Amino acid sequence: MPESVEAVEMQAALLRLRRTSGLPVAFGGLLSDRRHARIAEVNGARTAALRGLVISSGSGLGGKSMALSRPCAVTDYRSSRHISHEYDTAVAAEGLRSVVAVPVVVRREVRGVLYGALREPLALGDRTFDAAVAAARDVEQALVVRDEVRQLLAAGRPAPDAAPGAAGAWEDVREAHRELRALMPKVLDPALRDELLAVCGRLASATGAREPGGREVRLAPREIDVLACVAAGATNAVAADRLGLRPETVKGYLRSAMRRLGAHTRLEAVVAARRAGLLP
Repeated sequence: MPESVEAVEMQAALLRLRRTSGLPVAFGGLLSDRRHARIAEVNGARTAALRGLVISSGSGLGGKSMALSRPCAVTDYRSSRHISHEYDTAVAAEGLRSVVAVPVVVRREVRGVLYGALREPLALGDRTFDAAVAAARDVEQALVVRDEVRQLLAAGRPAPDAAPGAAGAWEDVREAHRELRALMPKVLDPALRDELLAVCGRLASATGAREPGGREVRLAPREIDVLACVAAGATNAVAADRLGLRPETVKGYLRSAMRRLGAHTRLEAVVAARRAGLLP
């Protein structure tokens, strides 16, 4: 079964947190509902005590971080008077003492929590806090991308009764296709990426514009990305900004796509790509 975005992004964030902070243990998870987060990923642990732990908002260090929507830390977890101690058994089993917790916040909504910890009661410095916040932001950005993809997947499918001549409807489809293509490189979850590619393919062929018996044209994914931006009226500079590329790189992809399509202008390339069923 493909790993979820939670597993892929959380694993990468926890690994980065350990590498950049020097903390030996990192763990975290996303909210299962508005008040509870489940610790789904653990890196550097010696036991299984932390995995699967459900953290309630306001309880323990992570719950306090979730409730306040800001990073929180303790120098010695077991003796701290600033947190409740519902999770002492699991923390003690892993031998954790100095702990930092950082919420994952997306558009002002807490979506999860990350922890980093030492097995010694030592004060955590700014470098550690910065590393923990950066790791939480990695997960935040991944969730933003996932949310945008899900919204586009829901809104981008053409209505069953939408006719190719319905200009407004098809412009919406084309814009959804362009936005989905632009998000593609940011999606690390294999299952979500496969779904994204499949929907892009359906959107591209939705008009039924591919000419029967015509020459099959294959373009590189980035060439299609650039053409999708060009089809929406973007200049090379705007396309570069949307795709995270240099303008010169966009120009190179566009030239290559035009050559493959036998086109002499940008407009001809877009028309040819639509006829080939590569763009909606």
